[in-house]
Amino acid sequence: MDLTPLRHRDYRLLFAAQFVSFLGTMITYVALPYQMYRATGSSLSVGLLGIAELVPLLATAFIGGVLADAVDRRRMAIVTDIGLAAGSVALAIAAAADSGAPVLYGVAAWMAGVGGLQRPSIDSLVPRLVEKHEIPAAAALGMFRGSVGMIAGPAIGGVLIAAIGLGPTYLVDVASYLVSLVCLWLIRPIPPADDAERPSVAAVLEGFRYAISRQELIGTYVVDFVAMVFGMPLALFPALADRLGGASVLGLLYAAPAVGGLAASVTSRWAARVSRHGRAVMYAATIWGVAIVAFGLSTTLWPALAWLAAAGAADAVSGIFRSTLWNQTIPDALRGRLASIEMVSYTSGPLLGHLEAGVVAAMFGVRASVISGGVLCVIGVLACGLWLPRFVGYDARVHRDDHGPGSL
Repeated sequence: MDLTPLRHRDYRLLFAAQFVSFLGTMITYVALPYQMYRATGSSLSVGLLGIAELVPLLATAFIGGVLADAVDRRRMAIVTDIGLAAGSVALAIAAAADSGAPVLYGVAAWMAGVGGLQRPSIDSLVPRLVEKHEIPAAAALGMFRGSVGMIAGPAIGGVLIAAIGLGPTYLVDVASYLVSLVCLWLIRPIPPADDAERPSVAAVLEGFRYAISRQELIGTYVVDFVAMVFGMPLALFPALADRLGGASVLGLLYAAPAVGGLAASVTSRWAARVSRHGRAVMYAATIWGVAIVAFGLSTTLWPALAWLAAAGAADAVSGIFRSTLWNQTIPDALRGRLASIEMVSYTSGPLLGHLEAGVVAAMFGVRASVISGGVLCVIGVLACGLWLPRFVGYDARVHRDDHGPGSL
């Protein structure tokens, strides 16, 4: 990998804060669905966690975006980290009290809402901390950080659940937020520009108008949304684990996509030589769908893990080019609001995908849900390519920053 962004002190602190907190988040990411499945025995109940998280996320995401452009982004990250830590404390209490599904849905909704406020500020910090030519390397480092967290987090989570129980496992996530808070506190303030717009509905709408004027941005949102809605079978992993070897393989299923993502990120120096970012995202999303179909057709553990790893590698490549396109072309004054749109597309897709996978599994079976989702992913991605030719034809070498209103 290209490690040059790490030469910047504040970027190193942000990288460390995100690395540690994401590791803790991934521990909870495994613990919460496991607790729900144990309490209800239903994959549909696990899938409904997606709806419980989606509604508050949509309610706060655009508020978080406009605040990221109007206030100190570092301070916003600190305040919301405290709110997320409080949510993990609540999950620990709920586990100790053996609370039922309604409580788990409520805490999940709280954490999703606070995350909607935080993510635009965190995402829009990176271009302020590195130079423009370092953005592809920073995107690859972000994929690396996420992949390591998604490998280690579920593995650690599974071990902790078995060794110390759900309540103390959630407290490990709390500790990760405390470390993150220290790192964020040490970053220099990141104030908004003197002429930054005050938070308002008009400011939110301005972000939407800019996004609509950029077909290449719309393409990154829509392609990833389609891939995640139809090709994200995570809600089925508890049920699939029973068929592929029992509870002991659950962590492997969650970790396998991240193994592929890690492989893609550590070999990502080539990405800086690619200028047709839209086409690269299209190819990667198509490969993701094909790999999910192959995963659904697998009847034994190791081929299933191999196809999940291939899917994860494709997703990481897509993420590198989507992040590069965003951070190299979006004006800083709009970056928070555009980050909120990106966050909604990136997070609502998997959340709706959990529901889609659970509903189809309840109606037609788990295997049919996985295979049909992968097929629909490929069809949807190809349709997006036909609908958004400027996205497919985007070339960073000829990109201009003076984008005016355009048509889709």
